[in-house]
Amino acid sequence: MTASDNNIPDFDTRKCSGLFFRLLISWGLVGLLIMPVSAGSADQPLMVLAEAVMCEEISSFRPVNPAVVFSVSQGEVFCFTAFDPVYEKTAVLHNWYKKDKLIFSMRLVLSVPKWSSFSRVQMRDADKGPWRVEIRDEDNKLLKTLRFCMSD
Repeated sequence: MTASDNNIPDFDTRKCSGLFFRLLISWGLVGLLIMPVSAGSADQPLMVLAEAVMCEEISSFRPVNPAVVFSVSQGEVFCFTAFDPVYEKTAVLHNWYKKDKLIFSMRLVLSVPKWSSFSRVQMRDADKGPWRVEIRDEDNKLLKTLRFCMSD
């Protein structure tokens, strides 16, 4: 008895495999459309630190007289940071330490596509000695440490 004797159509494997192949392709494309954009980039940073310096002042959004030793008589010291690129709005911290004691922390918000920012501290005679600024991301990951000294 054959399939044509029972009015059952013959099974065409070529048509079935073509349909199956198209179905797999469709499912794959749908999967790509619903996959989160950030998938596969979990360890990609939200920003890239392009420049970080200690300086005497900021002028026209740029550091002036970068150095590692500053005179207390100057009155203040700046920590300048530039990020390029910034992939999405985020924040960084400038943590200021005298010796190993945290003196203050400043949270700075960064915006897309690139951003420069700074923090500053006013100096007094009692502030002489070694200092450092730790630049950290929102997850408290250390990006860079800048060491400097306050002197006469």
